Amino acid sequence: MTATTTNTPSRDRSTGRIGRFGWSAVALGVFATAWGGNEFTPLLVMYRQMDDLSAVVVDALLFTYVLGIVPALLIGGPLSDRLGRRPLMVPAPLFAALGSALIAIGGGSVPMLAVGRIFSGIALGLAMAVGGSWIKELSDRDGAGPGVGARRAAMSLTAGFGLGAGVAGVLAQWGPWPQVLPYLVNIAMALVATVLLSGVPETRARERNPGRLLDDLKIPAASHRRFLTVVAPVAPWVFGAAASAYAIIPALMSTQTGAAPIAFAALCCLLALSAGLIIQTVGRRIDSPHGVRGVAVALLMLVVGMGLAAVAADLLTVWMALIAATVLGCAYGLALISGLLEVQRIAGPDDLAGLTAVFYGLSYLGFAVPAILAWIAQTWIRVTYADMFVFGMVAALICLVVVVVGHRRHRLVPAPGLSDTPDRSDTPDRSDTPDRSDTV
Repeated sequence: MTATTTNTPSRDRSTGRIGRFGWSAVALGVFATAWGGNEFTPLLVMYRQMDDLSAVVVDALLFTYVLGIVPALLIGGPLSDRLGRRPLMVPAPLFAALGSALIAIGGGSVPMLAVGRIFSGIALGLAMAVGGSWIKELSDRDGAGPGVGARRAAMSLTAGFGLGAGVAGVLAQWGPWPQVLPYLVNIAMALVATVLLSGVPETRARERNPGRLLDDLKIPAASHRRFLTVVAPVAPWVFGAAASAYAIIPALMSTQTGAAPIAFAALCCLLALSAGLIIQTVGRRIDSPHGVRGVAVALLMLVVGMGLAAVAADLLTVWMALIAATVLGCAYGLALISGLLEVQRIAGPDDLAGLTAVFYGLSYLGFAVPAILAWIAQTWIRVTYADMFVFGMVAALICLVVVVVGHRRHRLVPAPGLSDTPDRSDTPDRSDTPDRSDTV
């Protein structure tokens, strides 16, 4: 009888102990924190129905968790390169559970809701920067092909966003305790994920002489000219597209969806994020390591989605709103996976988590879009949402031009024998930075 090793637990690089779980347990942790981050979104309609919460305040609460995400991304990613993945990732689901608990007991209290959203953001920031890197490294250790780790991380994130929003919307629309029950589900899930994460092997050994933390927070690859001209222009559109699909469109259609506005908002979330998840499965084929096809197609899809959203805002028809949300979801998914693939080609092993954090930090600026548009609509009555979506089309086209020009000026230059190693000649040098010329 021949022994197999496919299910053999792997050894922890930092401690030597055997790990019981692999990338799938980390993916569950990312899934649970993404669920906690997006379960609030379809309930925006419910919170808007409260007399003391205006549309601007509610949309600002959607953006509030970025105040937790960005610091967790920028500090958590580099800190995990210094201390290891496990110490930073294991607490993430616990922060998600705490955020859900605060929102559940917060009710109509804006300060309590805001604090809960910030904790949800901290959890999600850690999961996206540290969890994504951990999934990639575990996938590489298992012999997965190029891009598989990025796809697994992106799909775990998107699946959590989509199912979290869908289930929360259904429970809030038709279940008991609409302001509590959706969050209890996430709390239970996050606790299970925490237990499983404790058995995942470490992939990043703790540094013995780490030096100053401030030096670790510096990310030289963030000033790489290809990152600035190809990745940075598309990053805010990742969640700009998603927020347009499942925050702005449902709000516009609330008067047209009868007795189930929360369920309709959940449907928009589910359609947009399902479309994003599906397109990520073919994102590797669309993307090219020697070109900019993935990012360009994402921006073109965004232009189409913004155009459809403008038509939906003008006609206020349910079917057009659903189509627009789906196309915007495709733009979100493709922008996410193509951006991550670009990041992995630009970054070296010591910059991967940090540059991933910068990418996600830029992408989450897109969640300011609903609040900004709500404020514009409230301040300038003559400017309609249809007008603003048309402006979004023009802005996306400008970004496309910047990306194409940036790619032509700062192409990836493969090293001998490698297929997708970027030219880092324009990346600031550091005396303590190892030579990455042989890094894929």
